[in-house]
Amino acid sequence: MPGAKTGEIKVQVEDDHTLVVSGERRRAEDKEAKYQRMERRMGKFMRRFPLPEDANLEAITACFEEGVLTVRVEKKPPPEPKKAKTIEVKVGGSSEG
Repeated sequence: MPGAKTGEIKVQVEDDHTLVVSGERRRAEDKEAKYQRMERRMGKFMRRFPLPEDANLEAITACFEEGVLTVRVEKKPPPEPKKAKTIEVKVGGSSEG
């Protein structure tokens, strides 16, 4: 995201497991520069990325450094397997009663 500043970028998670990156790139005011052609687009932008069901929505982090936005999405830990119930086996076949 070259040309963008930290305050111009917003990272959000929507309820339906969608990561939304949005913001606005503004043209630097340089009165002496005469552009023939600009390589970067200016203005508002938005991108949506679907997240997997096992994404931990509470542990998403974003870092913006030197024009690179890094978003880390951790997985939820796998569910623990259910423990088998142990039934005691009694010796002797007659029931009391």
